[in-house]
Amino acid sequence: MPLALLALAIGAFGIGTTEFVIMGLLPEVAGDFGVTIPTAGWLVTGYALGVVIGAPLMTVLGTKISRKRMLMLLMGLFIAGNVLSALAPVFPVMVAGRLVASLAHGAFFGIGAVVAADLVAPAKKAGAIAMMFTGLTVANVVGVPLGTYVGQAAGWRTTFFLVAALGVLGLVGIVKLVPEIPKAEGVSLRNELAAFRNVQVLLAMAMTVLGFGGVFAAITYISPMMTEVAGFADSSVTWLLVLFGLGMVGGNLVGGRFADRALMPMLYVTLGSLALVLALFTVTAHNKVAAAVTITLIGALGFATVPPLQKRVLDQAAGAPTLASAVNIGAFNLGNALAALIGGMVISAGFGYTAPNWVGAALAAAALLLALVSGALDRRDPARGARVVTGSAGAAEPALQH
Repeated sequence: MPLALLALAIGAFGIGTTEFVIMGLLPEVAGDFGVTIPTAGWLVTGYALGVVIGAPLMTVLGTKISRKRMLMLLMGLFIAGNVLSALAPVFPVMVAGRLVASLAHGAFFGIGAVVAADLVAPAKKAGAIAMMFTGLTVANVVGVPLGTYVGQAAGWRTTFFLVAALGVLGLVGIVKLVPEIPKAEGVSLRNELAAFRNVQVLLAMAMTVLGFGGVFAAITYISPMMTEVAGFADSSVTWLLVLFGLGMVGGNLVGGRFADRALMPMLYVTLGSLALVLALFTVTAHNKVAAAVTITLIGALGFATVPPLQKRVLDQAAGAPTLASAVNIGAFNLGNALAALIGGMVISAGFGYTAPNWVGAALAAAALLLALVSGALDRRDPARGARVVTGSAGAAEPALQH
């Protein structure tokens, strides 16, 4: 694998760290600014909404310049947003910093995946993309727990300065290691937008919103849930996030392994199991051992849906998948935003810190229902499915080169 993939993975590591580390620092941030935990949850919601807006917007802007320069610009935004968050004198400025950083998220992964695929032979494209996304999953094992520990020991502002430093490292790597890749002729924004007329693309994105939203409904409020309900010490949140991250790494590997073999059955199993585990979390959250096991399972089942859902979008948007791929990254974060918002609402309504788990279970169950509908549509028109597979192997190739 080219060294350029390391630069992309470092950028992904930084982005993954800043996205998830805030969940372990919500009590500290809320206390510093004098706001409630649900209000502090807007730092999760606002970031996610910024990804939803930024993914298509920045990807479209990226068609005007080279992909390397666009990646450099995105890392610049990421650095600026985290520095602003670290220096924020009041809560609204902190929210603004999170929004600035979030604009880089979706487009970085969407454009970065295309660049990663262009760097290797056709038979190694999936491995190259997975290498970049490894930075995101490892962030949840190393970056997020370490950032939470540093934030609790030295102040949350120190964590965001360190994340900005990761962005600088990623930027230097992109400048030095990522080559200029010329854009191919014949690929237009109109072709990219045409993918959104496919109902299966829209169904896949809706599954993304609901399925991963179910994960965030519970995990956004893991810190107060584990300290107030399970009885863990504040310092224990760090290793609980390690367990969640390990689950994500394992789920990503399993999901990627089976996405090419049995994509829709994989979605049925993972979404159904995720809904069940989230519902059980309302009970297991009262026991330390059971809660730790459940958190690991939520990470594994939640991220096991990511490779098949992303592949589903790419297959159904064959011929011009770049924008659809970036928008689907935004869809993950739209689910995060909605789930964090609803979770905060049920807590504020007095239902307790475990109530968001029921929200997550309902969202995952709704995603399973949509998966069953999508699978039924495939069975009604198998000839169309065959054409999609053929297109993704051939017609999609030019879109990955522009």
